[in-house]
This record gives sequence, structure tokens and C-alpha cells, in this order.
Amino acid sequence: MKSYFINEAFEKAITDYLKSEDAPEGILYNSFLVVVIRMLVNIYGELDIINPFEVKNENAFDDNLMKFGATIEKVDELKRLVDGFYNIEKRNKKSIKKETNCYFISVQKCLIDLYTLKRINYGLTQSDHKEFYDLLYTPGCSNALRLSYNYLNADDIYEVAEYFKECMKQDGKKEEKKEKNILGFDVYKMFNLSVADISKLSVQELDKINSEIYASLDIKENAINKDYLLKEKINRIKLQNEPLTTGNGYVDILLVMSVIVTSIMVVVIVGTLVF
Repeated sequence: MKSYFINEAFEKAITDYLKSEDAPEGILYNSFLVVVIRMLVNIYGELDIINPFEVKNENAFDDNLMKFGATIEKVDELKRLVDGFYNIEKRNKKSIKKETNCYFISVQKCLIDLYTLKRINYGLTQSDHKEFYDLLYTPGCSNALRLSYNYLNADDIYEVAEYFKECMKQDGKKEEKKEKNILGFDVYKMFNLSVADISKLSVQELDKINSEIYASLDIKENAINKDYLLKEKINRIKLQNEPLTTGNGYVDILLVMSVIVTSIMVVVIVGTLVF
């Protein structure tokens, strides 16, 4: 079975993009999947999109797409939507009765979301906005091929244009107060952290510690059953009475925690002296 970069849709999209770069007015360069890559290149730069493809490194691709504030969930959504679009197009090629591709609008909206994150967090010019907007499938598109494709595939030919307009009104996302992700005080106790220690940690510091705990116990943070796995590992350690400081990969995490706890003590002491 052939191994694809991300999925078959992205493999084809990037391959076709590289094939057609020298013919900017051609059909292939203005086909939907290639335009998706052109939008990503517009947002992130060609190196951030093509280099991961060349070395077949999906993690690098994910990291590049998250650099302007996108979550891994948003990146995964884009992958899923592009793959969905491609699968419907493949079915349509084999069928006399064509199926409306429900992903045509969704993919573009997802790309607009990614562009909006860059605009909000890094600032862009009107020229940048115009360049990206012209890649979208709208009634004002300057390319005749993409213009006609929009009329053929969109139930509402203005939907993408209106969505872009609404996103352009966003001045910035209000930062939501994130709650601390407490794994369980019995877990922290095994790593010499008390309830008082946890209460003094910031959300970011606690997230870092949680990541170190999962890593030290050889549990992947993106595992669906990570809570169950963590509970099982902790119970096993309790039953076996294993020392957490020797031979089991826990030394690094203890060092990380000691540094953070020490920093908390310094802050408290300094605060006492000042006030």
C-alpha cells in the first residue's frame, strides 16, 4: 500500500502544485486542490509547506501551520476537510450523476480562519488581504477558471466572500481564562509535589509538568485513553513500590519540578521583601 504525505489528497495537491507552478494561467494551477496549497503558501510561505512534503515529515507540517496560533485541532480539521473534498471528487469522476461537494465551502472557510489568525496576531497590509482574497472562490475572483468553478459548485456564490468579510472585522480574540488541568493530587504526590505547590503554579507551568509526567511514564498526550493509562501506571507503581528517582526515567521530571518549585519560592521571598 502506497504511503502518502498526510493523505492522498495532500499528496496530489502538492505534487500538482509543483508540476504547474510554471503555468499560472493553466487549468491544473487553478484547480481547487492546487489553489488550497497556494493559499497555504500565501499564509505560511512556500518553504513551510513544501519542505515538510519533500522530507515526508507531517509533524513539521503541523508545527508550521500552528506558528500563527492555530491549534492542532484546526490543522487536523483542514486535513480532514481536504481529504473529504478529494474523495467526493474521485467518486464524481466515476459517476454519471455528480454529487454536490459539501467540502468546497468548508475548506475555504478553514483556510480563512488560518489567515485570520495570522492577520490578528502578526498584522498584514491591505495588499496582503487582496492577494489572499483573490485566491478564494468568489464572484469577484480575477481568474475565469476559478470564477466559473465557484458558480458551478457553490449553493451560495457569495458565502465565502461574506465569511471573509466577517472575519476581517475581528480585531483580536479575547483571551479566555484557561482552567488548570489537574491530573490528580495522588499523581503529583508521587513526584514530590504538594497541593500547595500546584496551587502556586501558573496554567502554563502546570501544563509543562503534566507533559513531563506523561512523557516520563511513556504515555502519549494525544492518546484517547491517556487518563486511564495514567491511572493504571500510577496504581502499578504504588503496588510495586517502585522508587521514582532511579532507573525508571523519572529523574528529569524531578529536576524540572524542583526548578519550578524553587522559582515559586524565590517569587514568594521577593514579594515578601517588597511588600
